[in-house]
Amino acid sequence: MYTHLQQRDSERPSVTLNTLAQMKQRGEKIACLTAYDATFAALLDAAGVDVVLVGDSLGMVIQGHDTTVPVNMDHMVYHGAAVARGLHRPFLIVDLPFMSYPSRELALANAVRLMQEGGARMVKLESGKAQTEIVEFLASHDIAVCAHLGLRPQSVHKTGGFRVQGREDEAARRMLEDALALEAAGADLVLLECIPAALGRAISQAVKVPVIGIGAGPDTDGQILVLYDILDLTAGRKPRFVRNFISGSDSPQAAVARYVQAVKTGEYPAPEHCF
Repeated sequence: MYTHLQQRDSERPSVTLNTLAQMKQRGEKIACLTAYDATFAALLDAAGVDVVLVGDSLGMVIQGHDTTVPVNMDHMVYHGAAVARGLHRPFLIVDLPFMSYPSRELALANAVRLMQEGGARMVKLESGKAQTEIVEFLASHDIAVCAHLGLRPQSVHKTGGFRVQGREDEAARRMLEDALALEAAGADLVLLECIPAALGRAISQAVKVPVIGIGAGPDTDGQILVLYDILDLTAGRKPRFVRNFISGSDSPQAAVARYVQAVKTGEYPAPEHCF
């Protein structure tokens, strides 16, 4: 009972939104990874990861689909709850899957499920200026929201595949405007995927909330990768921004700790991981 009070003065207090905001202000990098079960969640916790995301990427790395589109709410609730049971310190974000937020009311109902049943402290939705009303509605109900910009895997059939976004000046300008609009609507965090490093820097400097990047360059406030990628468990060709951390490590936990250290020191991402 009242574990938040018991943990306040502990050596490993839970990461909160306030913690992440302070890290941005101090210039301390935020180390994030995905997880999909309790065992890996506990490993990430022990290795010092700040934020854990239960991503709908589970559709690809766990379920074997080609995209994230087949993932549904029951999947996200199940995996979110499993991960939550393995965590103590990290801040837990869970994805709203494909077509789970087409209206304010449905977005609210599904976000509530992720928090009450799935253990989420924040929900993430793939965003653009069109989602500002939904973000504002969720924020007005005291739900923490992460806005996902850049490459949006749920939209790959519309956008033509997994491609770098924001290369053209006009597209970059719109993405920056979208980030500012989503922040103004109440987004507490922004995630940027697969965009030029210069754009990642510009958005990180323009918004006040923390910005997490995956293939978005070294100047975002934090980095996130798929756990299975850094452990070299993913078969086939991997994205340019992926780095193998299991090579040279004597255990998965050591590999994750190396990743955390590389993010914190700025060693990762290196130029070869950027667009």
